[in-house]
Amino acid sequence: MRIRLDRTMCDGFGICAKHAPEYFSLDDWGYAVLVGDGVIPPSDRDAVMRALLDCPVHAIIETPDAATRADEPATVAQTTEVSR
Repeated sequence: MRIRLDRTMCDGFGICAKHAPEYFSLDDWGYAVLVGDGVIPPSDRDAVMRALLDCPVHAIIETPDAATRADEPATVAQTTEVSR
């Protein structure tokens, strides 16, 4: 899982820092700051997902990354062979 934080959308509720303080801190004005590069290990996924879902202004965005795409199951179009 990879996330990014759109600071222009943040209204400073601080819910993200409450749910996942290892990944979100608050600046001097109370607005969220992403700690680290946004790569979330599976062990911390639940806390970060709770922060993402509870953000009232949707400032936390999950973005696809190479590791996530490699773990996802292949789609039907990727696995179907065309036979003649």
